Amino acid sequence: MLLDFAPLPEDATKFDPVDFGTIYQSLERAVARYPHNDAYVVPAMPKRPYHPDGITFTWKQTWDEVQKRIAWYREGGYGPGHRVAILFDQRPEFVFHHFALNALGCTVAPISPDYRLDEIAYLLEHSEAVVALAIESRLDDVRAAATSFSPSPPVLLFDALDEPPPAPPFPARNETPGATSEAGLIYTSGTTGRPKGCVLTNEYFHTWGSWFASRGGYLKLRYGEERLLNPLPLHHANGLSISLPTMLLTGGALVFPDRFHASTWWKDIVACGVTAVQFQGVIPNLLMKLPESPEEKQHQVRFALCAGVEPNQHAPFEKRFGFPLIEMWAMSETGRMTTAHREPRFVGTRAIGRSEPGMELRAVDEEGNDAPLGVPGELVLRSTEEHPRKGFFSGYLKNPEATEEAWRGGWFHTGDAVTKDGTGMFYFVERRKNIIRRSGENIAAAEVEAVIVEHNRVKQAAVIAVADELREEEVMACVVPADPSDTSEEFAKELVEWTASHLAYFKAPGYVLFVESLPTTSSQKVHKMRIFPQGTDPRTVPGVLDLRAMKKKS
Repeated sequence: MLLDFAPLPEDATKFDPVDFGTIYQSLERAVARYPHNDAYVVPAMPKRPYHPDGITFTWKQTWDEVQKRIAWYREGGYGPGHRVAILFDQRPEFVFHHFALNALGCTVAPISPDYRLDEIAYLLEHSEAVVALAIESRLDDVRAAATSFSPSPPVLLFDALDEPPPAPPFPARNETPGATSEAGLIYTSGTTGRPKGCVLTNEYFHTWGSWFASRGGYLKLRYGEERLLNPLPLHHANGLSISLPTMLLTGGALVFPDRFHASTWWKDIVACGVTAVQFQGVIPNLLMKLPESPEEKQHQVRFALCAGVEPNQHAPFEKRFGFPLIEMWAMSETGRMTTAHREPRFVGTRAIGRSEPGMELRAVDEEGNDAPLGVPGELVLRSTEEHPRKGFFSGYLKNPEATEEAWRGGWFHTGDAVTKDGTGMFYFVERRKNIIRRSGENIAAAEVEAVIVEHNRVKQAAVIAVADELREEEVMACVVPADPSDTSEEFAKELVEWTASHLAYFKAPGYVLFVESLPTTSSQKVHKMRIFPQGTDPRTVPGVLDLRAMKKKS
């Protein structure tokens, strides 16, 4: 029997997300209990291409919009086994497509609106999407990407509901969607090149929502009352996997602007009656630099769920704005998060939480043994020993080798370094994977390197992360030119433009340094740790070109 909408117990071990069935079935329960409550809220933003005056949808209005799209997809013959790719630029109508596709047993595959042709083509081909939807400003780009391979899926305007979509190239499977059915496909930056597609089930999304809803402590949610603002993109796991199902299961309202705007942050929070916020660690730094405003004292925010806030910003932020910053750690693959949401929180450190039922954590050495207390080790985790993968992603699409490598020894290997203290608290140290974290975006250095070395004037390249006061980290490219004398600023700018023409703008180098050679290991791999002497800030090395001003969202 499916669960009703009774509040969840704080102990996450007392319920099973499988009992919730599909996301669409949870929508049915939310609409039945909270028909006239707000479900989705978009703050006003003049000159925005969609809903510039803002818009709010109740649960009943959401239901009505979803039914229109169910009828649209059903008339086209869509069902289990069909994947639909959508480039939507944070428009709330995406949620209606998401629920409608879920009702029919289809999979949604979001596309970042910042992706370039090569990236879009890769996602469409790799996901085997049977149709793609795109907003008008990117429609031609998505169509060009789709025609770059065969067979190419049809590409439709995101808002086109007047005529049924073309029939898929193969019939839907004859099955009833359930908890373990595939529901989503999110691409996450890989460490060896192209992004990997994380296959996500209904159980995965419900695990996220019920995990958040059952935390208690500083994260205690009030059913039918919360209004959670998340400025991060809905095509990311942070918005799609965490915020959306959490509000779905608790009958709250999800508030989402097109992106983070420091100038209107507090105004939007007050105007939308926001009670909780969710963001990345770069945002507190920006908010602390704003002049004081009346709105920052008039809000109703009870907590902020965030990741990667600088330790020295915690206490000043909480004192100024009057609500706690609750540190979290998660990955797209995990289906749940670890949080420091109860006292003692160890404010002023990088504490991320403790092992608990349903999310067992360890810090291990290279042999897989527990690292000594206080000594960095790789963070590994699982649900339980009996069912280690329960509620996690189902695997990397078409890459079982990578899936099994991540799950070696029965634990999911995160690639992140942590320490553990005597109280069982874990502390984040650094990412061991070759990933750059810029303004909430995960950037695979290998993917950027592959594009740079395609330039006919480049012999070799190494891409690394460097510190950035506003964006957490920035992309830096150390380039060995084919012609040793080819080290002009004009060439560096050309490389930035070259990269941005192939990848999303945020992946392009913000800094470029031309070097004569790159250090290598015995296996002839670039030894990035030896490019600069220990303790050196690469940004200050003579010859470094600061080209961050060229990185602009088009």
